[in-house]
Amino acid sequence: MNSFCRYLLIIIGVALLGYLLWYFSNVLAYILVAAVLSLIGRPLVGLLGKVRLGSFRLPDGLSAMLVLIFIWLVIFGFFRVFVPLIANEANELSKIDSQLLLQKLEKPIDKLEEWYYDYHAGQQNVRSLEDLINERIKSVLNISMITNFFSSVVGLLGNVFIAIFSISFITFFFLKEKSIMTDFIVLLIPQKHEQAIRNAMTSTRLLLMRYFAGLLAQAMGILLLATIGMLIVGIDFSLALTIGLVMAVINVIPYLGPYLGGAIGILLGVSNNLDLNFSAELLPMVLSMLSVVVVVQLVDNFLFQPLIFGTSVRAHPLEIFLVIIIAGTLAGIPGMILGIPTYTVIRVFAKEFLSRVRVVKKLTRNI
Repeated sequence: MNSFCRYLLIIIGVALLGYLLWYFSNVLAYILVAAVLSLIGRPLVGLLGKVRLGSFRLPDGLSAMLVLIFIWLVIFGFFRVFVPLIANEANELSKIDSQLLLQKLEKPIDKLEEWYYDYHAGQQNVRSLEDLINERIKSVLNISMITNFFSSVVGLLGNVFIAIFSISFITFFFLKEKSIMTDFIVLLIPQKHEQAIRNAMTSTRLLLMRYFAGLLAQAMGILLLATIGMLIVGIDFSLALTIGLVMAVINVIPYLGPYLGGAIGILLGVSNNLDLNFSAELLPMVLSMLSVVVVVQLVDNFLFQPLIFGTSVRAHPLEIFLVIIIAGTLAGIPGMILGIPTYTVIRVFAKEFLSRVRVVKKLTRNI
């Protein structure tokens, strides 16, 4: 009976915690964003803490404030430079006449249509390939999906000024007191597990710090490579920079991101050069852009990703792939993005509390 009551209380407690997390989802979003920012900025706080002028050393509070100001300056600078570029390209993209684009692609579409009808030979009521392509182009050129995405993000965070203030306030203390989250969690668990929790939180913080820093470096590398590559093949600077940014941001989605970013980049390039002759100018430009996307993808696969996943979260590539597939099946694109950090946390805590289990010992041997 005592065991039954204990398990019942545990179930009720977990259900209550889930409800509270759902009810205070805005606050949870602020904490998660602040945690990521603090993981990225924490090395800078440590670096400033080593600066000495004689016997004077920067206080932790001042170091945290300087790093927080630097982070927001970078974020605001990013939006100040890139948002107008993206908004302009999205506006131009929405103005494209899909019929004009189909006219440019008339010859290759005719060849595809022959194969298409041969493939569907004998089937009744087969839709025209041209109608299908026209429908897909219109859906891609429709920016309502992007608008809805940003609206949902804004709705999640609530009022932008409250969000900025809340995230800044939480981030400041995360930067100033690196063990503040650990100290809070320790209060909620039995004292006999305190040291194990502290060890797990320390390892988690170090691994995620390296992961998010590596992810940022990966995005910057892709932005630089893609922009330079597009400039080399003759794309205007503003458009090349926009394509590089799109590829860098969407690359956050593991495995699918690079292909999706490259496809959107090529579409942006085509949409801005519809006046060119297809066979003599437009097709060579598309092939050149495609070669840039392939090169960037190869560099990312064989240089950036091994450095990030191998040295930061210390997991086998096959292990990472399976985690991403499972997370994507369970929660879609958000799951794919959050899958690796979540798996990292699970591995660290499993090593502390389930180290005698053979599977856990095998999966956590490199941590």
